[in-house]
Amino acid sequence: MVDSLLNKRQVRAPEFGRGQWLNVDHPLTMAGLRGQAVLVDMWEYTCINCLRTLPYLREWHRRYADHGLTLIGVHAPEFRFGRERQQIEAAIQQLDIPYPVLMDDQFATWDAFANRFWPSKYLIDARGYIRYQSHGEGGYEEFERAIQTVLREENPDLDLPPVMQPLRAEDQPGAVCYRPTPELHAGLRDGALGNPQGYASGAPVFYTMPDDRPRGAFYLEGAWQAGHEYLAFEGTTEGIIRLPYEAVEVNAVMTPHVEAVERMLHPQPIDIEIWQDDLPLPESQHGDDLMPEGRVWVDRPRMWNLVRNPGFEAHELIIRVRTRGFAVYSFTFTGCVKPR
Repeated sequence: MVDSLLNKRQVRAPEFGRGQWLNVDHPLTMAGLRGQAVLVDMWEYTCINCLRTLPYLREWHRRYADHGLTLIGVHAPEFRFGRERQQIEAAIQQLDIPYPVLMDDQFATWDAFANRFWPSKYLIDARGYIRYQSHGEGGYEEFERAIQTVLREENPDLDLPPVMQPLRAEDQPGAVCYRPTPELHAGLRDGALGNPQGYASGAPVFYTMPDDRPRGAFYLEGAWQAGHEYLAFEGTTEGIIRLPYEAVEVNAVMTPHVEAVERMLHPQPIDIEIWQDDLPLPESQHGDDLMPEGRVWVDRPRMWNLVRNPGFEAHELIIRVRTRGFAVYSFTFTGCVKPR
């Protein structure tokens, strides 16, 4: 079945654009990789869909690197801090990425592939032609079969492992994926602030919490200042974010002391409290990045996993912050539940 899906057109993979190479001791070129299969993954280290794809990429690297597959991550940043080498190096270490990564800060490689989505995967054969591609999550079994097919075209006698089983329960057959609250941006660019005061550029605004808080937006209390990509707390007491949502998991891209981050300094970590429905979040619903007491120690810009509900549910998330400079960039949600 995969054979019929492989691209039969003679479409050459473009060369990589200029950028810094990490996890490798010299820059790579598509011409220099001729003779082996190449998997190019367009990703971003704060993108929830990219992060959920990574376990499969790591396993494919482990399984097939010795059989002729070279896996390359092309990091195209969504936010300004994603252009900082130290942040990408920290992400590579935290996420245990073993293969080379190209920092595509100017989207040169992204544009050369005419790419439109995070994440996107391109499978290139030994002659340099794009044979298979996939966008977003899912389709892991089909992609691995395509990898095996392209590898066997060069060496039909390869002894390859069976296609692996789903790595997460919610990827298994029978899992149900509901439509969660869509991604919400916090800053002036496509921001989803729901307060009647709206945004103001260049100066803090003191917000009061509205009584009516429909889903599809987030709501503020306290003094906050908007940037192009973020909202930063500028008060002297407490700032509150309320986020009504429908989802299984909730994530937020956050950073401490946004001015220090923008100047590429090392900001001091800060802690925030996570509540839900006006109560401290039960430990059974803590996301991966919560401490036992329901707090998050925000020490650098990245995506933080805040809430993991037992099923697809409707709630109101509450973030409480007391330190100036804390900034939030976006909220993302997941909607897939494992089979019963």
